[in-house]
Amino acid sequence: MKFFLSKKFSNLAMLVKACQKQDPSAQTAFYERYKGRLTGVCQRYARTRMEAEDIFQEAFIKIFNNIQDLKDPDSVDSWVKVTVVRTAINYYHRTTKQQDLNGSIDNMDIQLESDDYGKIIDQLNVKDLLAIINELPDKYRTIVNLHLIDGYTHTEIGELLSIPDATSRSQFMRGRNLLLKKLELKGIVHHENF
Repeated sequence: MKFFLSKKFSNLAMLVKACQKQDPSAQTAFYERYKGRLTGVCQRYARTRMEAEDIFQEAFIKIFNNIQDLKDPDSVDSWVKVTVVRTAINYYHRTTKQQDLNGSIDNMDIQLESDDYGKIIDQLNVKDLLAIINELPDKYRTIVNLHLIDGYTHTEIGELLSIPDATSRSQFMRGRNLLLKKLELKGIVHHENF
């Protein structure tokens, strides 16, 4: 009985090719494939769940508008993630004033310096860590997410945010220090032995 044989799209390459032909069932399957994990990526860059869903929707409009340009269907996972991250960054640019990103932070007296911050962060579960990162001001939260979570270099972050890489480094250090301070307030201190 042919009805009970394999699904219509037996591998990712077939799914991508069907999306390139604008097959609605393929687009639905493609969207559902990424919805769970990439909505989480969007949440790291947004303040609310609704903003994250907006970012995700906007990213998928871009993805479906440009999927025919994808030459290698096997690279679709990284292409989709980069598109989602870039859409989140563009959203950040639209909703946050650029001068806030480059502004001075005279009223901050956070001077934590610790090479153990990686151990501290490893100690938390992911959900708790993301909740604490989400409490950071936008200018720090974005750079901490890009560098610490997504693994972008400061040069790449500078290009994405249209800032000098030195600004990315300093914003990351300030954001990291603020993150460490928030962790201290929750009882996790940087001088503990792990």
